[in-house]
Amino acid sequence: MGLKEKVLTKSMFVFHLSSGSCNNCDIELLDCLTPRYDLERFGVVLVGSIRHADALLCTGSANRQCMPRIKKIYEQMPKPGFVIAWGACGSSRGLFKDSYNTTEPLDEIIPVDVYIPGCPPKPEAILAGIKKLIDRINSKSKE
Repeated sequence: MGLKEKVLTKSMFVFHLSSGSCNNCDIELLDCLTPRYDLERFGVVLVGSIRHADALLCTGSANRQCMPRIKKIYEQMPKPGFVIAWGACGSSRGLFKDSYNTTEPLDEIIPVDVYIPGCPPKPEAILAGIKKLIDRINSKSKE
């Protein structure tokens, strides 16, 4: 197990990228940071720069204007970096699937490690998704 992977299981810095969402997922993210659900107990901390992040949390369906920016932000993330597709729009474009302005799902733009379903996802699903990512990091580091 490398030092970076060991640190990620105890403290994960997450950068939030909203790529055209309706903001319901953003509200649920704030809900998860309150004492009731306490996402920080897993070591998850939001950071203001992708260059300090271990994971990229994407909400909203990627529209034409955001696609190049998503790729650029992903390239700036230190490696190994992980991508979390948050909500129905982040996972499969949700309501905007047939929209003229969305072209492809997030996982065809950048590689996605964890999908958190829901519109918006419930805090319990969010906690389960983060735990799944931590478990995936642990299992990769043991190989």
